[in-house]
Amino acid sequence: MSLDVDARVPAGSRPRLGFLGVGWIGRHRMEAILQDGCAEAAAIADPSREMAEAARGLAPGAQVARDLDELLDLGLDGIVIATPSALHAEQSIAALERGVAVFCQKPLGRTAAEAAAVVAAARKADRLLGVDLSYRYTEAMRRVRDLVRSGELGRVYAADLVFHNAYGPDKPWFYDPKLSGGGCVMDLGVHLVDLALWTLSFPQVRSLCASLFAGGEPLAALQDRVEDYAVATLELDTGAVVRLACSWRLQAGCDAVIAAEFYGDKGGAAFRNVGGSFYDFTAERFSGTARERLAEPPDAWGGRAAADWARRLAGGSGFDPEAGRLVESARILDLIYGR
Repeated sequence: MSLDVDARVPAGSRPRLGFLGVGWIGRHRMEAILQDGCAEAAAIADPSREMAEAARGLAPGAQVARDLDELLDLGLDGIVIATPSALHAEQSIAALERGVAVFCQKPLGRTAAEAAAVVAAARKADRLLGVDLSYRYTEAMRRVRDLVRSGELGRVYAADLVFHNAYGPDKPWFYDPKLSGGGCVMDLGVHLVDLALWTLSFPQVRSLCASLFAGGEPLAALQDRVEDYAVATLELDTGAVVRLACSWRLQAGCDAVIAAEFYGDKGGAAFRNVGGSFYDFTAERFSGTARERLAEPPDAWGGRAAADWARRLAGGSGFDPEAGRLVESARILDLIYGR
């Protein structure tokens, strides 16, 4: 839902944003920010001239730049990055060092070290850093998180999270471990780790074990490939156990299986996709054999993370210490990969 921007963000004070990478995701995030009205699109850059011109259709007054350096020379307030994973950390740091706030697609870095370097640059520059962890912004997941944090489920001792995609990415770089940092864990598992830690108020992980596969074979024997199936079990310092599973091209019988389920000694709650959809979700609360529906479609959540970042930027927000949580999640991914 859009805010009454005229009451909160006067036109003259709306941040000027650059958009680096305007494929489907980048253009969608740009559209969400512009529809919210909290910022203006000052410039666009994409290796594809066709993509850049298509995005410019959303903001006819935006300048088309050649690359990141040219964007940063335009005196922007913030930049939205939607480029291949290998570029995220380097591009984010370059922007932050120029005093430009950053909203980046996940993952922020291919490793915890890369993520930590970006967060350090944001802290030093005192600039707002956001990452597109978009499932936090679904109404269904927020209802589940609120139940858990309120204590209504009692002591949460178990959580099961899955993200199975019956397809795989269509860009070659996803399958190159040097460029992507990993396969389905880096692409989908990043959301599961984030949702688990965010919902449970970021507990410490006491131990972790994981198994990764590529084409049905253990990944350890296939160093030049990325995983397409992974499972991990996390034991938390609270005593709870979290189980994660994610995949590409699983024979799942539908387009996608997405869920985050939390079980306590006083009840349970679940976030689940509807009918194999990537976009429609429900939230339910469980008590014994009874269930209560808390949220259901429709819910236009896809661009909320980007619009929220732009709104905070318009309000004058600088570095948010919560960005340090991004490094915690990245460390869990490192452990899953055995690094």
